[in-house]
Amino acid sequence: MRKQILQLNASIPLIDRVTGLPNDQFRVFLLQVQQRGLLIGQGSPLGVVQAEQGVEYLDELGAPGAVKYIKQLADVGGDKTLGWIAIG
Repeated sequence: MRKQILQLNASIPLIDRVTGLPNDQFRVFLLQVQQRGLLIGQGSPLGVVQAEQGVEYLDELGAPGAVKYIKQLADVGGDKTLGWIAIG
């Protein structure tokens, strides 16, 4: 199942005024954004790279039609390294 990135509540400060650190809501948001970032590697991610559904992967060595992948399925039979499709 696809997970949405937490929407920040604009009425709550992102940084705790006492400690100067990000609040819990902002830390979760940053972690979710980091997990959705573009992955870059060499070779196909299929069967190798674990990722959350919706993550994009760029193959530095890819041939035309097999350069960019997207994680379409969260897992296949419980295997989180499967479920990638080539999109370009």
